[in-house]
Amino acid sequence: MDRSENLVPKDSEPRIHPTAELKACKLGRYASIGERVVLREVTVGDFSYFERHCEAIYTTIGKFCSIAANSRINALEHPIERLTQHKVSYRPNEYFRWLGVDAAFRERRRAKAVTIGHDVWIGHGAVIMPGVTIGNGAVVGANAVVTHDVPPYAIVAGVPAKALRPRFAPDIAARIEALAWWDWPVEKLAKAVPDMQAMPIETFLDRWENDAV
Repeated sequence: MDRSENLVPKDSEPRIHPTAELKACKLGRYASIGERVVLREVTVGDFSYFERHCEAIYTTIGKFCSIAANSRINALEHPIERLTQHKVSYRPNEYFRWLGVDAAFRERRRAKAVTIGHDVWIGHGAVIMPGVTIGNGAVVGANAVVTHDVPPYAIVAGVPAKALRPRFAPDIAARIEALAWWDWPVEKLAKAVPDMQAMPIETFLDRWENDAV
């Protein structure tokens, strides 16, 4: 029997910690949701995971994303142009019996969805503001506040987050994009992991770009 087949987990169902709170979410295969994570209308791609105490709303997350503890994705917006920015104006139902949720404000929030690509690492305590897109392979430093789009394979940090450097040279990043390894079947991924661990990135690409397994 092929050893790589033994490496593939039999159960691809998402793992959700019993203290997590999810509403109207879609989770991919092998996704993992940690302790006291709160998600609202979030799509999580295959193998992506949230560590403890994260929150996200109105967000699409790609495959193989690593989201560290205490991160906040699509941080709450308040209607600062109104008389009061308090939630009494957009969620009055929490205080008054016959006043409902402000549907227009909710749709305004939904219209500023966050999009996160594949293989993105979001560091501990990072905050991603509404409407931001983060490209494939990017890194967001710990405690960063991301207010603008992040290009693929960029490393950003700070408040507000600014680009520090690219992860790879442009030609290497382009080859990784073309490889789209995140879409590989799990059997092929299992075979490739030892090479990921041992080979320099250029050698790995040379080995796997033309592999039809």
